[in-house]
Amino acid sequence: MGRGPRGAGHPPRRLLSLLLLLGLARGATGARGADGLDICATCHEHATCKERDGKKMCICKYGFVGNGRTQCIDKNECQFGATVVCGNHTSCHNTLGGFYCICLEGYRATNNNKTFIPNDGTFCTDIDECEVSGLCGQGGRCVNTHGSFQCYCMDGYLPDSGPEPFHPTRDATSCTEIIIEINDVSVFNDTCVRWQIHPGRMNSRTVYVVHVKGHRADPIESVHEERVNLTADSRTPQVCLDLYQGTNYTVTISTAPPRRSVPAIIRFQTAEDDLLEDDGIFNVSLFNETCLKLNRHSRKVGSEQMYQFKILGRRWYLSDFYHTASFNFTTGERAAVVCLDLYPATDYTVNITLLGSPEQHSVQVMITTAPAVKQTISNTSIFNETCLRWRNMKIAGREEMYLLRIQGQRWYQEEFAQEITFNITSSSQAPEMCLDLRPGTNYSVSIYAWSSVLPVLISLTTQITEPPLPEVDFFTVHGGPLPRLKLRKAKENNGPISSYQVLVVPLALQSTFSCDSEGVTSFFSNASHTDGYVAAELLARHVPDDAMEISIGDRLYYGKYYNAPLKTGNDYCIILRITSEWNKVRRCSCAVWAQVKDSSLTLQQMVGVGLGSVAVVMVLAFLSFLAV
Repeated sequence: MGRGPRGAGHPPRRLLSLLLLLGLARGATGARGADGLDICATCHEHATCKERDGKKMCICKYGFVGNGRTQCIDKNECQFGATVVCGNHTSCHNTLGGFYCICLEGYRATNNNKTFIPNDGTFCTDIDECEVSGLCGQGGRCVNTHGSFQCYCMDGYLPDSGPEPFHPTRDATSCTEIIIEINDVSVFNDTCVRWQIHPGRMNSRTVYVVHVKGHRADPIESVHEERVNLTADSRTPQVCLDLYQGTNYTVTISTAPPRRSVPAIIRFQTAEDDLLEDDGIFNVSLFNETCLKLNRHSRKVGSEQMYQFKILGRRWYLSDFYHTASFNFTTGERAAVVCLDLYPATDYTVNITLLGSPEQHSVQVMITTAPAVKQTISNTSIFNETCLRWRNMKIAGREEMYLLRIQGQRWYQEEFAQEITFNITSSSQAPEMCLDLRPGTNYSVSIYAWSSVLPVLISLTTQITEPPLPEVDFFTVHGGPLPRLKLRKAKENNGPISSYQVLVVPLALQSTFSCDSEGVTSFFSNASHTDGYVAAELLARHVPDDAMEISIGDRLYYGKYYNAPLKTGNDYCIILRITSEWNKVRRCSCAVWAQVKDSSLTLQQMVGVGLGSVAVVMVLAFLSFLAV
């Protein structure tokens, strides 16, 4: 009798207990929000609540990683290295939920701020310290380098107490003037002067000024005065002068600016003209690059002589190039000047013979002409990505030698450097050349025509190709848990690696899967079960150099993709895809990571289910105790 009324009041209480049991059981198996629980209220302080496909979930904010509810820890963006995160020439500084970048000494940010985050395209560019005048001191010349600068001494100056190049704040080196000592001046062949110099160190050609002043008793030509410039790199320069006979001369020799010297003076008298006829003896000196001066030793006033010039020019780099010329030249001058029509960048032999003389006196002169000042290359263009074409403005059919220097760099691979130098010879007015270049590289190509002074510079960029195939340890799983997969970083040989993606595809679609397909969606897409989905995406800069492990189905977000558990009993193919993107070109490489047949729960899922089962048993035992 006593148990009946008590039992009559129990059904609502038992119904409440049953509802509580069902709620706990669903919570143990991972249901969210079905019991009216406010999921958003359980989010971590560094997480936000989002709703996808009618489900609420907690996601850690940008700069934090974790499950969004019990854990959101700061992600150290700087752990992958300043170059990866901030770019070249930077230092990276981590903050709570973020980071910032600072340019290294000698560089500045392109946004002109001390700190920056490179999401707006900001990077560190070199500071040209040489814009500040006087940085290298008097006589110093500043040359900018990446992140710093170097000092060299200008012409007319030498480094004192240290090496060259030097840095003014690091080295105790300064530039001082070279004062050239001119010694042992002497006269030979009656009108020629030679001397010796002692500069301590010679670092370039020197220009000398020879001042000639003569006096004689002849009232008609009482004074002879002129200046002669001579360029030489010898320690014993010499020059033959056009002097009057029977004249007292004072010759002063000094260096032209910017060099300095103490002038050297020599006084002498030329021989008297006691010959009635020309003796046929003469010498030849180089007046400038293509002009010769014929100096006759003695002559009868008013007499003329005929000289024969034979010219042969060759270029050492062209086997079939010849330039020949022959002509006669008649003059009555004592020091006649003859200018020759010569080609640039050519080695010439000039033979000069006095005609009409019994001894046929001859002199041979060697001349090497400089490259032409005018550029001979024009209309440069690029075709087929790695091939060059240009036009030569010289005469058709004449061979020309070109020197090509190729330098390649990659912004994403600082240690990469490629340099190629070679020569080609062509008689075409429109030469073409295809180069063996690496993909995904910025190149600078200089083309130097041997007959020109300056090279032509061309810049080109090669497109990226497919990244290397992913290095994976392949697994085949039959009805068991899928082990953790090891992700290794790929080498950027064919272009910058952008991202790594883990794809879950039905096993039946493995043979028809296209690696470069962009149609694979997220897990929450309607087509994910039939076409497969992206389980995880990692940016290249977030993948460590050694390796990292990924567990399929750990219910975490990798990038914007959810790593969902595999459905029990289904067959799957796990694919690792590496993507490279640069200059609006996208290339991919894929490798099958694992094949899963009759999939079961992963190790993490098995632990979760086990804990849930224990919780259900404990709740049932507790309710049974209450019912007693």
